[in-house]
Amino acid sequence: MKYTAGGGLRKYDVNCSILFTDLPLLERPAAAKAAGFDGVEFWWPFGENPTPGDKEVDAFVGAIADAGVELVGLNFIDLIPAGRGLVSVPGEEHRFRDNIDVAVGIAERTGCKALNALYGNRIPGADPEKQDALALENLGLAARAARKIGATVLLEALNSYESQAYPIVSAEHAVRIIEQVREPNVRFLCDLYHLARMGENLTAVIDTWARYIGHVQIADSPGRGRPGTGVLNFEELFAALDASGYDGWIGLEYKDPELDWEWIK
Repeated sequence: MKYTAGGGLRKYDVNCSILFTDLPLLERPAAAKAAGFDGVEFWWPFGENPTPGDKEVDAFVGAIADAGVELVGLNFIDLIPAGRGLVSVPGEEHRFRDNIDVAVGIAERTGCKALNALYGNRIPGADPEKQDALALENLGLAARAARKIGATVLLEALNSYESQAYPIVSAEHAVRIIEQVREPNVRFLCDLYHLARMGENLTAVIDTWARYIGHVQIADSPGRGRPGTGVLNFEELFAALDASGYDGWIGLEYKDPELDWEWIK
């Protein structure tokens, strides 16, 4: 779904892992298209399996193509809701690295240009410094694989209320890690909902870190509903994004059983 704003074209995509969830996963891209959207994104759609078989992958890729939508974003294996990624998790190196090839392969087939690498939780008994070193290594591997197809790896800050063991809970922390990876195609996934829950000044985040932003996701705060159900001023936030020069997709990653799109119009 697109509409003209500030003289430009604002593009919204639907995260089909949190919206249209009353439908089987493979039916959701077509439902998004029927609702007027040209782009979709997904969390990792194959559960805890980092290397699904060709049949499963073909079915997922085919559902995107048949719906006539663009796959805007895809997570590497994320283990949601039980976990928050494997990038920094010791003992899971092979599982994450095997998943890189599969996720990048799906991205190449679909034209997807954004792959979200959830950092992973702090593990009791594990050395945080060793987890961070492992994360830098894994992010570098993912970035170099994604670069071969012209794609970006995203790093996201979550909120500590819903993800107590996830260590990246601010834009500044995410950007600091991105700088340490030293790969030009690692970017910040600016999820305004998570940042709002952490009390960040959202317009300041956009102004300060605009050059690092690779994708934007939204939900109202504090309930993670559609815009207009909470306290965030989206008119102000969209104006800040426009002023920053961001012209990418805005992912709708919120809960809305009613599937009411009137706020867009």
